[in-house]
Amino acid sequence: MEENMLRFYRLLNKRLFMAMLIISAIFAFCFSPQFRNIYGLPMHIRVIEGETALFEVNFPLTVSVNHDNASIRVQNHDLLSITALSRPVSLEPVKLGQSTVEFKLFGVIPFRTVQVDVLPPIKLIPGGHSIGVVLRSQGVIVVGNSPVLTMQGQYATPAKDAGIIVGDVIISINGTPVQSETQVAEIIDDSGKNHRNVDILLKRPDGQQHVTATPVLCSETKRYRIGLFVRDSAAGVGTLSFYEPESKIYGALGHIITDSDTNQPIDCEQGKIVLATVSGIQHGKRGHPGEKIGVFIEEDHLLGNITKNSQFGIYGHLNAALPNDKYAQAIPVASMSQVQIGPAEMLTVVDGQTIDQFAIEIQKINLQEAPESKGLVIKVTDPRLIEKTGGIVQGMSGSPIIQNGKIVGAVTHVFVHDPTSGYGCFVDWMLMESGIIPKKERHSARKLFTFSRQFFFD
Repeated sequence: MEENMLRFYRLLNKRLFMAMLIISAIFAFCFSPQFRNIYGLPMHIRVIEGETALFEVNFPLTVSVNHDNASIRVQNHDLLSITALSRPVSLEPVKLGQSTVEFKLFGVIPFRTVQVDVLPPIKLIPGGHSIGVVLRSQGVIVVGNSPVLTMQGQYATPAKDAGIIVGDVIISINGTPVQSETQVAEIIDDSGKNHRNVDILLKRPDGQQHVTATPVLCSETKRYRIGLFVRDSAAGVGTLSFYEPESKIYGALGHIITDSDTNQPIDCEQGKIVLATVSGIQHGKRGHPGEKIGVFIEEDHLLGNITKNSQFGIYGHLNAALPNDKYAQAIPVASMSQVQIGPAEMLTVVDGQTIDQFAIEIQKINLQEAPESKGLVIKVTDPRLIEKTGGIVQGMSGSPIIQNGKIVGAVTHVFVHDPTSGYGCFVDWMLMESGIIPKKERHSARKLFTFSRQFFFD
C-alpha cells in the first residue's frame, strides 16, 4: 500500500514538474522578442507574386498553412504544414488567391492567425517630380466670421447667429449651388436688396443641414452681407509618388490636404495638378521645418486631374506619361512584409525640375493591419541633401521611397525636433486608395484574433 502511494506521488510530482516546465516555457516565450514579433504581425497581409514572406518561428510555436486550395506553400517543402523549431519559415506564393497561416503553441493552442493575399505583380513608374496642386472644393469653405457694421452704426453677426461655424462647407444658397467667393457674395447681396432671407445648405461631418440668415447692409462696402469669410480653393507644391504606365493612375503627397485655416479636409471637385519648379529652399532646422519654394509652370497646361483627396494623398489620372531620368522603366512595388530596416533611397527635386536620388535609412517599420499613416520611420543620411535642405522639408511629401529596386512607400511628414528624420507611409495603402489594388474586409481575421487574445489574457 505504501509502495503504491509512493509510486503515485512520484508520478504526480513528475507530472507537476512537467506542467511547471511547460508553463515556464510559455511564460518565457511570452516575454521573448519572438512573441512580440509574431504577435505584432497584422491579421491580414498582402504578398505580391514573386515575393517570399519570411517568419521566424521558434519553439514552442508551430506554423501551418490551410490546405484547402492554398495559394502559398512552405518554401523547400512539399507539405503545406510544418512544425518549425528554431529556424525561419518562408512562405512562397504559388498562385493568386488567399490562404490562412496559423501559429499555435505546441501545435495545439491558437496563438495568431494571418490571412495572406497573393496579388499579381505590380510595376509603377516612380515619381519624384515637383507638382503644383490646385484643389477646388465642392462648395466653399467657411474660414472665419466677421461682424458687419450696419448703417445704424451697430455690429451684426447674421451668419454666427444662424449657427454657421468655421469649417462648414456651403453647398448652395437659395437652392443655387455655389463654387466661388464672388458667387456667394453676389447671391447674398441680391437677396438683401430684395429683402429676402438666405437659405444656406451646409455640409458637416455628421451630414447636411439647412440654416437661414438675414443679410444686413454694410456701411463700409454698401453691400448686403452676413459676416463670413469663405475660400473656394487651395494651392501648394508637393511631389508625385508614382503612376501606373497603362492606366495613367497616379498617387502623390502621401497625406491628406487640409484647409490651412480650418484644418478640415478639402473635398476635391475640380482639382488639378500642373508642373512646378523649385526656385529655392528654406533650410530646415530643429523646431522649424524647412520648405521648398515652388513656382507653377504653365498653369493652364494640366498634368492631370484630382479625383480623390484622402488620408494617403491625392489621386487621379495623368493626361500623358511623365519622363523620369532616374527610372525610365516601370519597377516593381514591394508589400509591407518585404520592407527591411536599413538603406533605401528617396527621389525628389531640390533645384529646378531635376529629379535626384538621395540616400536614406529606414529605421523603424510599423506593420499595420488597417490603413494608417506613419508606417515607416526614415532618416536622411545623404550629406548632399542635408547640406542643401537640412533634411526633409515641406514640399517633399510624396517623394517615393525605393529599397532593393522596389517602391516601398512615400515620405509624408518631418519630425519638427529633427528635420533629418520623418515618417513615410506604405505603398500598399496608396495602391488601395488609388484603386490599383482592391480594399479588403478583415472581419473573419478579427474574430480569430479576438478568440486567441481572450484565450491568453482574459
